[in-house]
Amino acid sequence: MTTFDRLLASRDQHGSALWVLLDPDRIDKADLARTTEACVENGADAILFGGSFLISTNFESMIREVKRVAPEIPLVIFPGDTNQISSAADAILFLSMISGRNPELLIGQHAKAAPTIKAMGLEPIATGYILVESRTQTTVEYVSNTKPLPRAKPDIAMAHALAAEYLGMSCVYLDAGSGAGAMVPVDMVKAVSSYINIPVIAGGGIRTPEDAADRAEAGASFVVVGSVLEENDDPALIRSFAEAIHTTA
Repeated sequence: MTTFDRLLASRDQHGSALWVLLDPDRIDKADLARTTEACVENGADAILFGGSFLISTNFESMIREVKRVAPEIPLVIFPGDTNQISSAADAILFLSMISGRNPELLIGQHAKAAPTIKAMGLEPIATGYILVESRTQTTVEYVSNTKPLPRAKPDIAMAHALAAEYLGMSCVYLDAGSGAGAMVPVDMVKAVSSYINIPVIAGGGIRTPEDAADRAEAGASFVVVGSVLEENDDPALIRSFAEAIHTTA
């Protein structure tokens, strides 16, 4: 069974699955094992690892530590650039930033990374990445040099998501960006999810279990939570997110 099959199985079991995003620049390496254990013990279905802008030089050692502590949970790289690749992970989101018109993020970085990914035997999950306006400039917007899709125009997101499906991508990621001032609107998640036949990932700025549940109920197969867990060192909060999302089954 591929990692993507395992991710889909968790979605099918629960109705929607919780992915916890660990940013190597925002988590202390000394706390990494404890945080990873908390994710596993409190219902997270997968761990994403990576960030838009990497300062840390411990990427490889940290991702190996996550896999050592939690070999049973899918570990998927959420890469900001070609430096964020590791054979220790189970898979990598092979992100094409279809919301922007920066050729490096549509295909340029991918051509550079593909041979390395193949040589490592790392499973790529082709993902159409859509950055959505969040009322503040996020790191990903600045680093990518792209303009987010307008949050009040779900039809534009629908067209981009359908293009991703027709291009053969495995899923679509609707993201407001880490620490976003406003989340991807529920009506956009619902519109995109009902318009395409591939899974939708929703993330960025989700701060309460209720927010997460709303996006799961709107049709998101996978809901990503990150920043709020970095700010609240309470494993019970992970459990609250998992229970809120899983009850939509």
